[in-house]
Amino acid sequence: MTHRPVPSRSRTPAASRTGTAAPGLHRGRLLRSEAALLCVALALLALACLGPVLPASLHQHDFADGRTLWGIPCAMDVLSNLPFAIFGLWGVRALRHVQQGALDAASRGCAFLFFGGLIATAAGSAAYHWAPGDAGLVWDRMGMVLPFAGLLGLAAASRVSARAGALAAAAVLLAGPLAVACWARTGNLMPWAVVQLGGMVVVALLAVPSLFSHRPRSLPVHLGAVIGLYALAKLFEAADHSVLDATGWVSGHTLKHLAAAAAAWPVLLAVHSLEAALPNGARTAHPGLPKTTVWGQNGAHRRAPGSVAGKSRH
Repeated sequence: MTHRPVPSRSRTPAASRTGTAAPGLHRGRLLRSEAALLCVALALLALACLGPVLPASLHQHDFADGRTLWGIPCAMDVLSNLPFAIFGLWGVRALRHVQQGALDAASRGCAFLFFGGLIATAAGSAAYHWAPGDAGLVWDRMGMVLPFAGLLGLAAASRVSARAGALAAAAVLLAGPLAVACWARTGNLMPWAVVQLGGMVVVALLAVPSLFSHRPRSLPVHLGAVIGLYALAKLFEAADHSVLDATGWVSGHTLKHLAAAAAAWPVLLAVHSLEAALPNGARTAHPGLPKTTVWGQNGAHRRAPGSVAGKSRH
């Protein structure tokens, strides 16, 4: 009589098989990096609510370049918003070509929010500069809330966790309109300054490699480049009249728009890096490849079984 060996029924934990914790094992716990981010958020909230009143400048609508070109008032400040729309549309289109498995849901959602927000920023800012005033500035800032939320969410999802990214974006989407409404009703600019500048400080902290590292399945944005270009934009904004006096043809505020739009370029590059990286074993209908192409090991492609060489179905 032959005895067959009985397979062992002992269960090996996922952590010991893979060397890492099983997905969702610590889902209910607050990570140390998440706790640190939460503390920073609470500190910014306290500053926005309890900080000193920051009145808006009496000359906030007094821009250096008021020239009318082609019938467009303040034409340079209006037309310099076009790059926001271009980068926004470009980014939305590029995201649609990124494989579903390449990004987690939080990163993908925040990326769409960022690029869609650039389009809203272009519309709101162009309308405001066409006829500068408090009413237009409300919509200008409302549009800016969207890319701020998307960028902070992308940074948190990339360096902390997908959960942190989703919550960070949601927090800005809630706090941003409240800050704009507070300024419109009371004239206190402090909450808006916290949303805009405080959020960028958080992104700058998340960009420090010694503190945070990039997570898989998140967008590999060069956050330092984004912060550098945004800081340059703020310098141009502060030197609006001085730049026009020095150049005689372009103002600091026009250059501010161009530098701020350029800050979207590192995000767009990160999207294209994922668009080009097709996962192994994935069937793709990427432009230029027949639908029967299957990607194998080391990026090499081969014909799927049953396909006829030299023929492609349309």
